[in-house]
Amino acid sequence: MKHLKLIINNKKKQNKFFDKEEFQIILNLYAKMVSGGEWKDYGLNISKREISFDVYKGMAEYPTYRITKSLDPKNNNEKYLVKDNLGKTIKKSKNLEMLIENTTWKKLTVVR
Repeated sequence: MKHLKLIINNKKKQNKFFDKEEFQIILNLYAKMVSGGEWKDYGLNISKREISFDVYKGMAEYPTYRITKSLDPKNNNEKYLVKDNLGKTIKKSKNLEMLIENTTWKKLTVVR
């Protein structure tokens, strides 16, 4: 009994997915873009470093846009990102709602 240790994990529990409010903001944008004929499909991608909502304009192998949430951002301003189909960061913000509002989705075009 002398060698027993009490270990308490006081680390903050990390959210491994979009929370309810974040997901609702993204789905509202998605519904708006689908009804406008801009977007056709979506997918979710989960990794150790980030989760993403991938948007497709048609039958494509790669997503046109990725709305990502970094699970361990280096900078607080890089928590939410919008990336293009090549993975290049288009916009970044610490607030998802402001990121989506300040992005002009129709003007972003894919160049291959």
